[in-house]
Amino acid sequence: MGRLLRGIRDRRPYPEIPTRALVVSLFLGAVLRVGSYLDLAEQTKRRRWQHLVHWPQRISDDAFDYVAERFYLEDLRHSLAAVAKQLKANKALEGCKINGLLFVSLDANEHFHSRSRCCPCCGQREVEVLDEHGQKQTVIEYYHRYVYAQINGPKINVLLDLEPLRPGEGETAAALRLLGRMRRVYGVRFFDAVTIDAWYVQGPFLNAVEKLGWWWEVVLKQERMEVFQEARQLSTGQKPALEFHDPLRQRQVQLWEVKDLTFSESYGRAVWVVHSRETWTETQIVGGNKTRQPNESDWWWMLCDQLKTYPVQMAYEAGHRRWGIENKAFNELTQHYHLEHCYHHEPVAMLAQMLILMLGFVLFSAYAVLHSQQVRLGQITMKALAHDMDLALEADLPWALWFQSG
Repeated sequence: MGRLLRGIRDRRPYPEIPTRALVVSLFLGAVLRVGSYLDLAEQTKRRRWQHLVHWPQRISDDAFDYVAERFYLEDLRHSLAAVAKQLKANKALEGCKINGLLFVSLDANEHFHSRSRCCPCCGQREVEVLDEHGQKQTVIEYYHRYVYAQINGPKINVLLDLEPLRPGEGETAAALRLLGRMRRVYGVRFFDAVTIDAWYVQGPFLNAVEKLGWWWEVVLKQERMEVFQEARQLSTGQKPALEFHDPLRQRQVQLWEVKDLTFSESYGRAVWVVHSRETWTETQIVGGNKTRQPNESDWWWMLCDQLKTYPVQMAYEAGHRRWGIENKAFNELTQHYHLEHCYHHEPVAMLAQMLILMLGFVLFSAYAVLHSQQVRLGQITMKALAHDMDLALEADLPWALWFQSG
């Protein structure tokens, strides 16, 4: 861990505080869920904190603002990649594979919206609000949006990288920049395929993913698309290719598949479509009485032709696993790690802080899942474990005992 943090550099011409002291402080702040640079500055007064970061004084919030603008982002990304590669080398990602394939989920999330502060990289939109007299007014709202990449599994989830959307840019352009960089940093063999939302159902984008060396699976929602209509027509009245009970999601599943369909002229190759019909019973309380209501949902996924040799259940598992980026990344980071708080509104500083937050989140999650028996047995929550680590700063525990996730 120390080696990873020592490899992070910054562009300060005449640094007074060593980079390592600032980086370790920011990393500890991420692990311990400190919500702002002002609060982090207060934490640096602690004697044990100063001993760990090798700086015997309080570090001001202005110092964190200043260095965050000057980090080498590639150093932060390579540190995050080094953690993911070590986890894979240690076989920690084997449980994330589906039929031997490692899928990466791509999705965008919005942060830092404001109607008063902006920077050159802010997106803009018009929103209607009510003034003090109850009249509707149109105001400009500024925001930042990022595309994330994550490996999702039943036990461990690993964020790999993120890429900001530029003003006026769509998700697909940022996603392709992200995938291109991940190919350089991780290599084409690190994962096998990407799972994406319906926003990315575009022939040029899917062609670009394949040229980068990966397969793909995408949610199919647009009923107006010819491929959707054709798949529905061909599967209607047919016997399901597979029926089973999913114990994890507690539902009965029927799967249909239609192969060798044409998606679009811009894509130019055949695709495979899988339809899932899922039924379950949900308990609801109505008027103080418990009632059991039947529920049903339909899912459609489109996959590249290369994946059609795999079992149809693979498409089902990968399609649903994609939601891990919402549940195990965005929601967790927002609720417990202050993801939506802007520590310092400057483009490089925001990216640097989010990469450090991701590094702390991945390492802490790996430590909890792989090394904490109490977490695995459900005897303690990750929030409580972070609190115990915070208390441990008051004791003389060696740094090596903090993170041994490998």
